[in-house]
Amino acid sequence: MKHLLLTLCLSGTAFLAGAQVSQLPKNYTSQLNVVYTRVGPWEGKMDLYLPKSDKPVPVVVHIHGGGFTHGSKESQREKDFGTFFDMNFAVANISYRLAGTAAAPAAIEDARCAVAYLVQHASELNIDVTKIVTHGSSAGGHLALMAGLLALSNTFAERCPNIYAKVAAIVDICGPADLTTWQAMKKANKASRAWLGGRENDMDFVRSLSPITYVDKNSPPVFIAHGNADRTVPYAQSQALESKLKEAGVQVEFYTVENGGHAFSQSQRSAANQAMAEFLKKVLDRE
Repeated sequence: MKHLLLTLCLSGTAFLAGAQVSQLPKNYTSQLNVVYTRVGPWEGKMDLYLPKSDKPVPVVVHIHGGGFTHGSKESQREKDFGTFFDMNFAVANISYRLAGTAAAPAAIEDARCAVAYLVQHASELNIDVTKIVTHGSSAGGHLALMAGLLALSNTFAERCPNIYAKVAAIVDICGPADLTTWQAMKKANKASRAWLGGRENDMDFVRSLSPITYVDKNSPPVFIAHGNADRTVPYAQSQALESKLKEAGVQVEFYTVENGGHAFSQSQRSAANQAMAEFLKKVLDRE
């Protein structure tokens, strides 16, 4: 296991989303609040940042954190995606249904529908469907894992069926991987438990929401970063995920943040961004 000597890990706001920029690069255009799915009166929206290119470009689907109960895509705008802009990636910064709107598995369905929308509209958006990356921190890391690991399955895809595109890589920052062992899903005073909608004792259901359940030899490469002093999502969650990925023969890179909690400083993001970028370049053959 490689170790990256950082002090902190992540927050519900932008983390590895990228080095900050003051404005959108000149070669990029934006499409804000694009509706990618509807469920009754609720609209799932995404902000798209698209580079001008003669050929299709990779796309990162960024999913915000917030314990499944709070947070928004508006907490992360173009200023947070500098690393991906430097790599000439398209960025899809998505919203999803929080626990107050709909219980699990709604957020997973939304993340899957966001990927499906990008596949369906790849031609007009100039996106390379062979280079889709899902990315998120905390709850967003969990959803990035679920969207990536389930990409070739119809599980939690009833509203957006039969859209198959193998996700090329997953970036998981301090995301819970096994909800059956995550104490936040068991304690009544933990906000994240609300996402289970009263089904916290249904272990089959909780297991079905756990990314670790879906790891197999066909899973995409995964980049993990986690602080070993994280009190919100225990470091052991990522250790278990790494072990399962290695057991299945899946490419995985795990960066331990020594003494890291559940937040990163701006200066620490720069080092972590570099490690993430190198991993993605290697995986996507973008040397």
